[in-house]
Amino acid sequence: MRVLVAEDERLLADAIAEWLRDDAHAVDLAHDGAAALERLTVNDYDVVVLDRDLPLVHGDEVCREIVRGGGAARVLMLTAAAEVTDRVDGLGLGADDYLTKPFAFPELAARVHALGRRCRPAAPPTLHRAGITLDPARREVFRDGRYVPLARKEFAVLAELLRAEGAVVSSEQLLEKAWDEHADPFTGAVRLTVLKLRRKLADPPVVETVKGAGYRIP
Repeated sequence: MRVLVAEDERLLADAIAEWLRDDAHAVDLAHDGAAALERLTVNDYDVVVLDRDLPLVHGDEVCREIVRGGGAARVLMLTAAAEVTDRVDGLGLGADDYLTKPFAFPELAARVHALGRRCRPAAPPTLHRAGITLDPARREVFRDGRYVPLARKEFAVLAELLRAEGAVVSSEQLLEKAWDEHADPFTGAVRLTVLKLRRKLADPPVVETVKGAGYRIP
């Protein structure tokens, strides 16, 4: 998934991003509300992890703008305030979930994963196609019963191809979902990752290249 972390405490923001990247998400960072709004106009996010007390533009206003925009992004709001009224106010602004600081990183990751499922069409927790089984929660992949160890980008690309259910997924779509905003679209990163993925999945080949369009698992 593509996740925006809007948090002004830089060490905390970096820690959240590292944890989510370990879960194979593409993560962008913003350290104030203005930067968060700018990124939201450029990129399509599945989930926004949003600190309520952002500088420049308050997190409440960022949340309102996300809701007004009518996009698919789900909002997980973070705050140091633990009062019930604060949580109610945050949810009333349109946030989809609420987490008070300090929090456990596994819980935050689980909430992000749950919100990401809600922004997509309903899909089974475990993905199956062409003899491949991918379990997003356990980060495990099997092909015809054989365990396939994958790097984070390989796992993310395979997940997007399986979710497409046979449809073609373009390189641009894979960059959008599996890499962050610093990825150079001209580096050939997608092509190289698909090449490594094919080698690890082994024969018979299962990931097809559709010339001029992208990739698919038929």
